[in-house]
Amino acid sequence: MTGWEQRLLAVFDDLEQQAEGLALAERDARVADLSRAEYGELDLLSRLHGAVGAVVLLSVAGVGRLRGSVARVGEGWLLADDGTHEWLVRVAALEEVRGLPDRAVDAAGRPVTARLGLGSVLRSVAADGTPVVLHRTGGGVLRARLRRVGADFVELEPDESAESSGRSVDDAGLVVVPWSAIGAVRRG
Repeated sequence: MTGWEQRLLAVFDDLEQQAEGLALAERDARVADLSRAEYGELDLLSRLHGAVGAVVLLSVAGVGRLRGSVARVGEGWLLADDGTHEWLVRVAALEEVRGLPDRAVDAAGRPVTARLGLGSVLRSVAADGTPVVLHRTGGGVLRARLRRVGADFVELEPDESAESSGRSVDDAGLVVVPWSAIGAVRRG
């Protein structure tokens, strides 16, 4: 091989390496753009489903901060266990979540029970008949038993101990709370 030939081959090798480097950089940029675009399609429920079993810190309107293990996630709700209580948290009442793993589970990968909405879970609690503590998003707590669950509200019967705590007769009777005012519910 002559000196010219060696130089040409070296130039061609160099050009090939540069072309490969540019192609890889372009591919990496396309992958990053696709990843950002795909991530843009991800919703909060997918991230919460990916956190089942993980301990997270939730900031819930009307409740404050809760640290607990995500036990279940459904359509518009999650169940967190703080070691003392199980909290049924309305996803729309979440103000912040910390400690979520990088996982996400799309709708196709979720169990059938994940399709249950808030109404189904509240009806199950109502059927149980146990007293609950309902935390309103605007603040305030109501100790009661869930009586009936409508399409977008719950009907509660206040705990009798609340009656003896100085409530007036005008306050007696059933209380109807729209779902939008519910931050979280726990057995109480």
